[in-house]
Amino acid sequence: MAMSPPTALWWCASVNVGQWPPWFAPPCGRPYDEFEMNLDALPHTVLLILAELSVGSLAAVLIADARGMVKSGFVKLSAAIVVIAAALALLSAWNIGSGDLEGYRLEEGLFGAIRSCIAVFLALTLLYAALAFGEQRERSLMVGAVAVLAGLVSIGVLAYQVSPPAWGYEGVLLSFIAGTLALGLVNETMILGHWYLVSPKLPGKPLQELTLLLVVVLAVQGALLVLNAAIPARETPESAAVLAGSLGSNPAFWLRVSVGLVFPLALSFMAWRSSLEHSMMSATGLLYIAVGAVFVGEVLARGLLFVTGSPV
Repeated sequence: MAMSPPTALWWCASVNVGQWPPWFAPPCGRPYDEFEMNLDALPHTVLLILAELSVGSLAAVLIADARGMVKSGFVKLSAAIVVIAAALALLSAWNIGSGDLEGYRLEEGLFGAIRSCIAVFLALTLLYAALAFGEQRERSLMVGAVAVLAGLVSIGVLAYQVSPPAWGYEGVLLSFIAGTLALGLVNETMILGHWYLVSPKLPGKPLQELTLLLVVVLAVQGALLVLNAAIPARETPESAAVLAGSLGSNPAFWLRVSVGLVFPLALSFMAWRSSLEHSMMSATGLLYIAVGAVFVGEVLARGLLFVTGSPV
């Protein structure tokens, strides 16, 4: 819990800072205002997470539906979730409009393009959902594929907007695409697992394939994290936010690695093994935990981007 300024002054006056080890000494030498957490990047972080979730979920449900082995109820529920997430992403896009986030430089002039791209994506997802609910599977697959392409364009524009401080646009784009697939796959595999709890005789291949693909995506995401962390950013944002600091000494970075990548990778692998044995209840339970871990990892990753310039 943060101390109020009078409490902080009393604390600094009542302790002998010189007796503390340097790595544990209370930060009494810095102005109190420096410890306020900057919230300027919060709307951008929310927008990125919602865009990744909506595009990734649509891609995942199309992969499952294209195999022709999932129930129409799963497709309809997923379509509704995608539409809601896309609508929230568009709403978030209307709430951003600053070219500088406490020292983090954005590519200006792209706010209108971002809103337009997400609006097109939302319109296509609405059409996809209407076709899915109307049991027009072939048309819904075609429209859904076009919607995914429109969503990836939105992700690409968002990546370009936040790429100036990073080492390159490629690193940010690959990080965002990997995050999109990870969020979408973990969300859809968890939802799909519930259908096996109701109908245990469903073919196991859809869940097996999606969980295996999730394992591969998380492994690729880990490799991209190592690459992006190893290449220094072009600009280091001057920020006093909580997550600011070099990656190696930043606890949030190691949380992103352990909780946001290693932990869900292990959970997804165990869920895949469980699905091979047709232990769908165990697989679904593991995926429940993986959903939370992947979401936490993505939030930490985007937060670290805005304070370090590294797309981890």
